[in-house]
Amino acid sequence: MYRNDRVTRRYSEPSKLKILAELSTEKYHKYQLVKLYGISPTTINE
Repeated sequence: MYRNDRVTRRYSEPSKLKILAELSTEKYHKYQLVKLYGISPTTINE
């Protein structure tokens, strides 16, 4: 696999809601969630 290959990940609806709930309750900041779940910041923005 090349270094620039991108992998498209799919997240389940409960996973998305869990991440958004943690963000909205201000339990974690966006960049803490990025590190915790291994997702990109643009994923949270979308």
